[in-house]
Parts: sequence; structure tokens; C-alpha cells
Amino acid sequence: MIVEKQKTKRSVRKEELAYGDVRIQLSAFETGKGVTEYHVLLSLERPSSSFEQQLKKLQNAYNTLVTEDLPAGAVPAFRRYFLSDAANQTERLMQQERENTFCALSIVQQPPLNGTKIALWAYFLSEATVHSHSTVMHEVAHNGYRHLWSGGLSNKAANAEYQTRLLFNDYILQLSGQGVSLVANCIRTWLFVQNVDVNYAGVVKARREVFLTQNLNETTHYIASTGIEGRHADPEVLVQMDAYSVDGICPEQIQYLYAPTHLNPTYEYGVTFERGVTVTYGDRKQIYISGTASIDNRGEIVHPGNILKQTGRMLENIEVLLQEAGAGLKDVMQAIVYLRDTADYLPVKKYLQTHYPDLPHLIVLAPVCRPGWLIETECIAVTGEGNKNFKAF
Repeated sequence: MIVEKQKTKRSVRKEELAYGDVRIQLSAFETGKGVTEYHVLLSLERPSSSFEQQLKKLQNAYNTLVTEDLPAGAVPAFRRYFLSDAANQTERLMQQERENTFCALSIVQQPPLNGTKIALWAYFLSEATVHSHSTVMHEVAHNGYRHLWSGGLSNKAANAEYQTRLLFNDYILQLSGQGVSLVANCIRTWLFVQNVDVNYAGVVKARREVFLTQNLNETTHYIASTGIEGRHADPEVLVQMDAYSVDGICPEQIQYLYAPTHLNPTYEYGVTFERGVTVTYGDRKQIYISGTASIDNRGEIVHPGNILKQTGRMLENIEVLLQEAGAGLKDVMQAIVYLRDTADYLPVKKYLQTHYPDLPHLIVLAPVCRPGWLIETECIAVTGEGNKNFKAF
């Protein structure tokens, strides 16, 4: 296919709002017509109040945002809550969540590192229609594309390996029921692993073996992913998964990112995911960067034990991946920063504020899959570089 790039009139709006104690980082991508994307990060500024008080403040701010700051046609596609104590907070959250417009929902114990008990990432689309296929899969459709968001997939098989195997096999069946496949349509997964230092090996083994059955290997492609510490409310759930697939795309719309000057192929150290992936539409390009740490192109940890130098190298790696997609950090709509050690929060926060003041992000506690990595970040970016051979988003 001859690739012809089409530049649309792009408008990226990033702003911070404050509703009482709640800070809202709002990123919007607009093209003048068609779908507008909104990524919203909500966090509380004061850690002193109870969970019920913080939840009420967060929900009030979310409702005000929806009714006053987003257009009437904006529909939620996905919400992820970050909790400090999922076992004790999830039931109370769900009682409140039932009052919100339904969408794919993810709840994970990854405590916000500013000392509060709850934070939220919400993703909205305008000009789209919605349909729920199950309690875990939510469809947002527009212009011939069906965006399938799944949140909170879990089971209670005997161990992390079996749970992961069942998660992927069940997800493959769910996709098949929608007429799509893991190979052709899955763009992104997130795997949250209880006690990642112990259980991640089983996750890696199961994912690799399931992928082989689907013809996903080092000569075809894998799927962009984050594998990170995260707890479910039920202690018997060792692994939970969120996922995003798109019906209506063709292979030419998908590009995988490698950044070989800075990063090595993941299969070289035994794991099976892509560093990043782009999906090109007629009016935009979306870039999903997997969980990225301070690593070099030989698979070695860079700057062991030094949190600030690891932070710098991690962001350099992310920037090179984005550049490969024709984007930059200015195009990032949201980023989640994972730290292993709570004591690293303040220096990392100061570093980001000083060097990347316009990067919308949350910082949460979540050990990375290799103990020597002190920090990891994932992000989503959008640019106006479309391809007129494809339908608009």
C-alpha cells in the first residue's frame, strides 16, 4: 500500500482544573470535526481525610467535569481506579460507582504516592455510540470502528501461571464472539500481578505459551503491554488484566515500535510484548507505549540503584519510541509512573515538575517486574498525522 500522510487541523488542549481538593489533569485531542478524545487524571491533594470523604470528593469532581467541562456527547469508554487498600475499599467504591455511566471498569491496588487513598484515570470519546457486551467488555463505536475496552478480567485458578493462561484463553474466546482476534485486533494489555517478584515468572511462561498457539512470536509480532505489581480486592486473584482491541482496522494501520538504538527486543530476555504500537487512522495516530524502564539495547539495567538517573534514561527511552512514531512527549495525553520505593516519590515528583512540567501523569506505588528497575512509565500519545487511505477515527 502506498502510504500518504494527511495532516489534519490538530488541537491539543492540556489544562489543570481544581474542584476543591481534587486536581484534574485534562488532555483533549480535537481535529475540528469527528471524534474528540479526552484523557482525564483525577487525584486528591490532601491525604488527611477518610476514604469515604476522598471518594465523595473525587466522584463530585468527576460528575462536575462530565456535566460542565466535557461536551454533552462525550461518553466514557474506560475508567481505572488506583486504590491504597483494595480489600477494604473496593466494595465501598462499587456502591458509588453504580451511579456513574457504565463503561469498562478497572480497579487495582496501586496506592497514589502523594499519601492519598484513591486516584482515577478516565477516557472519554465524543460523537460515539456505546454498547456493553458483558460486565467486563464495553464497546465504543464510530465510523465503522468498534473500540472494545475490557477491565478487571480475573479468575481464581491455582496459581499465577494458570490464572494468566485462563485470562488469555477466555479473552480470546470473548474476542472471537465479537468476530475479531487477539492477533489482528488486540492493541494493548495490562497485567497486574500480586507479588510480582514471585509471580511474574508464571505470568511470562503462560503468556508466551498462549501466544505460540495464536501464532504470536518473535517473527510475527507480540502485543504492547504493561506487567506490573497490582492487587485485586480478593487475595486469591493473583493476576488481573485490562485490554483494548479494535474491530475495523487492517494490518497496514498498525506499526510496532522498537527503538533499537536504546532498547533490545523483549524476547531476548524471555518476555513477549512489544515496546510500543501505533494505530493510524484517517485523521490521527494513536501511540501506546508499554511499561518502559531504564534499560539499554542489550537488555541491561542502566544506572542500578540511582532513581533520578533511571528516571532520566527511562524518559529518554520513551522519547525515542515516540520519535519512531513521529511523535514526542508533547503529544502524551496521559502517563502512569510506577515506583518500587515510596521514598523515591518526592525526588521523582520534583524531577518531573522541573524537566517535564507539561507531562500529564500520576505516580503510584507498584514494583516493576525486575527488582533492579526502580521506576517504570507507560503512556498514551496522539498526533494529527493521519493517512487518508484509512477511515477517520
